[in-house]
Amino acid sequence: MPGRIAKELTIGQLAERSGCATSALRFYEQQGLIHSRRTSGNQRRYGRDTLRRVAFIRVSQNLGISLAAIREALGRLPEGRTPDRSDWARVSAGWRAELDERIRQLTELRDNLSDCIGCGCLSLSTCGLANPGDVLGERGPGPRRFAPD
Repeated sequence: MPGRIAKELTIGQLAERSGCATSALRFYEQQGLIHSRRTSGNQRRYGRDTLRRVAFIRVSQNLGISLAAIREALGRLPEGRTPDRSDWARVSAGWRAELDERIRQLTELRDNLSDCIGCGCLSLSTCGLANPGDVLGERGPGPRRFAPD
């Protein structure tokens, strides 16, 4: 029937609507990020709310958030409920500190990059990238990078 809105989506429909490859959707399901039911023919059927969950996952991944952190965030929602605006605000506030730390690290990396090009990594005691602050030298001689802490 044209104009009728299906309550469930096939994996192909979900892929088309979300812009996500079917292989990625199967992976998300395997990782416990989305759920489907199986028909008698063993075909996946997704609730329409899965579109919002996939959007939440993709935006989070674009921010560089790990799948484990995304799974944890989605796990805090009651089963079957999709993330809404207030959920995103709460979750993103929690991720803000992690993103700020990554920005700080990348800024430091960028600022030390020209020094690295100059040293050619021949001076491991002063290299700001390979050995910032000569922390390896403080731990004594030997292969400290490969020794367990």
